[in-house]
Amino acid sequence: MDKWLELAIEIQSIAQNGLTYTNNGTWSLPGGWVDVLESIKSNTVKEVKEETGLDVLAKKIIAIQDRNKHNKPVYAYGVCKIFVLCDIIGGKFEKNIETTEIGYFAIDELPLLAEEKNNKEQIEMCFRAMNDKNWQVQFD
Repeated sequence: MDKWLELAIEIQSIAQNGLTYTNNGTWSLPGGWVDVLESIKSNTVKEVKEETGLDVLAKKIIAIQDRNKHNKPVYAYGVCKIFVLCDIIGGKFEKNIETTEIGYFAIDELPLLAEEKNNKEQIEMCFRAMNDKNWQVQFD
């Protein structure tokens, strides 16, 4: 095989404006790498549960983005970030190794973000998608 393509997919999910607080003092949308044998939908549900303790229903894809076009630092490899709109259907937050607290913020009151994961423009996009029943998937 002369060509090799490695594609890493990272999931970011938004559920009712919720952000997670990480051990480095910044906030981000819940998310993580897609595990082997997981679908985008099942991995989204799993990551949100692991990071927040919340049970969610993954409803629709908001956007598929080339990470290097939207986040810094630029990686030497490609990563597709998939933003997923979710509804909270149960569960409760429990402090864990990845997340020390969760919070809900208005778009004009965002805390210090982990910009290597998601930036203000990406969160604004998620807010727009959450409030637009006719949202069309955005992709690079």
